[in-house]
Amino acid sequence: MAAGQYENAGEYIAHHLVNLTYGRLPAGADLCYGGVNETTQWTLAGCASEAASMGFMAFHVDSLMWALGLGLLVMWLFRSAAKKAHAGVPGKFQCAIEMVVEFVADTTKEVFHGKTGAIAPIALTIFVWVFMMNLMKLVPVDLIPFPLELMGVNYQKIAATTDPNVTLGMAAFVLMLVIGFSIKVKGVGFIKELCLTPFHTWYLAPVNLVLEIVGLLSKPISLGLRLFGNMFAGEVIFLLIAALFGAGFIFLPLAAGLQVAWAIFHILVIVLQAFIFMVLTIVYLSMAHEEH
Repeated sequence: MAAGQYENAGEYIAHHLVNLTYGRLPAGADLCYGGVNETTQWTLAGCASEAASMGFMAFHVDSLMWALGLGLLVMWLFRSAAKKAHAGVPGKFQCAIEMVVEFVADTTKEVFHGKTGAIAPIALTIFVWVFMMNLMKLVPVDLIPFPLELMGVNYQKIAATTDPNVTLGMAAFVLMLVIGFSIKVKGVGFIKELCLTPFHTWYLAPVNLVLEIVGLLSKPISLGLRLFGNMFAGEVIFLLIAALFGAGFIFLPLAAGLQVAWAIFHILVIVLQAFIFMVLTIVYLSMAHEEH
């Protein structure tokens, strides 16, 4: 395993938890191999310290690439299934796609109160996309990063949902959907709802507004952090098991057994977290359609 090239397991794990980062490296920042950056420049970070110096306004190239690539793959798969669909006996691929679509449609009808409209397609997109990003965690941790490192790409995280920027970005999109549907359905009533809940008096409107905004923001934040926390914790355990492969031949059987056992268990986690993210999104959108 690639863990053997690092001094200890901590260094191995820390390396694999750094994203391939592109950002503005300011003048005066410490460089990876000694010295100080003389001029401000936009560049790829060569190590974790350079990535930290880039601050908040930096791009995790690997997370963006894998998330976008898997999104395009999902669209291509569903488009292919739609083009090949026929009234006769469906093939295995068509059956699998239809099962997913029917499952999401039934779940949406059970959770969402009212006409589903665009809610079911939104739920389907979220479920499949999150599932595909989670599924990348079953790829051995060194299978893709190690060959890329030999080619000069020092960092590569292939599971986008282990990056809080991705999960919180999706949660922010859910928040925009909630606000958008709330305004569409309730109009001015949405403002009244924010100002008159829980205290139904106008002179307490500022207090109500603060409480409601905090409650409104806490939902998507918890949604994104829940997905990130579960996926990140699972990734760390995969890395700990991978590091065990470099501890000596005597630990190989134990490491292999743990790897298989944790991967099998994680199949459930991958599906469950995608399902939870989808269901909570439907719940929040259903609440946006309800008038108090």
